[in-house]
Amino acid sequence: MLVLLPPSEGKAAGGRGRPGDLGALSLPGLTEPRAAVLDELTALCAADEEKAAEVLGLSPGLRGEVARNAALRTAPALPAGRLYTGVLYEALGLATLDPAARRRAQSSLLVFSGLWGAVRLGDRIPAYRCSMGVRLPGAGGLAAYWKPWLDAVLPEVAGGGLVLDLRSSAYAAAWKPRGELAARTATVRVLQVSVVDGVERRTVVSHFNKATKGRLVRALLTAGAHPRTPAALAAALRDLGFTVESPPGAGAGRLDVLVHDLH
Repeated sequence: MLVLLPPSEGKAAGGRGRPGDLGALSLPGLTEPRAAVLDELTALCAADEEKAAEVLGLSPGLRGEVARNAALRTAPALPAGRLYTGVLYEALGLATLDPAARRRAQSSLLVFSGLWGAVRLGDRIPAYRCSMGVRLPGAGGLAAYWKPWLDAVLPEVAGGGLVLDLRSSAYAAAWKPRGELAARTATVRVLQVSVVDGVERRTVVSHFNKATKGRLVRALLTAGAHPRTPAALAAALRDLGFTVESPPGAGAGRLDVLVHDLH
């Protein structure tokens, strides 16, 4: 099973560790485009703070991210599994997984990135600011930039198993499984269920969405589940205590996970 995750804007500080090494990252077929985006991003941020902040969509309170991006070549790096600290990663709790589940995470989780394309949890990268929605002056829109490179690399990475796609729409635009691979790809929508005046309502809420996806991945890793089809994934999640539906007309690979309002 290959699990596709978005990154998080929240990132841990790198401290005083060694800088990253592009040549040491997994998925070596992405080394060339990674270097090109890194070169353009660092040059932009070093040359013109105002323009860089505009390109990156930074508010005045985040202008410090421009200087941090300018120093990416020499900045301390952390394994991606420790670098990302957002809601999904907090719920996933990689550091507290048992050793067997941690090994499964290392081999099955792939994090998408506007700067790096996609990385494994063990890849050492510095804290950065560059979402997939960014349009760099040279590379253009990063989702479109990464698409041909990821199309060339990821089908082999996916192998013959299930692909569980938990990415947000901006990151999903950078690579979409096609053909036979698409038929064994599952996507998950998290819906918060509440009852108002006796009427059930289902809504998509960002915090519930991210936290539930993190708990879902953690449960699968801990259980050692290896579903090979979307239907088998739905069954595995139900066995793990999740409420899962396959919405009519949505395709065999779309699953809804329901989170009930506790209030």
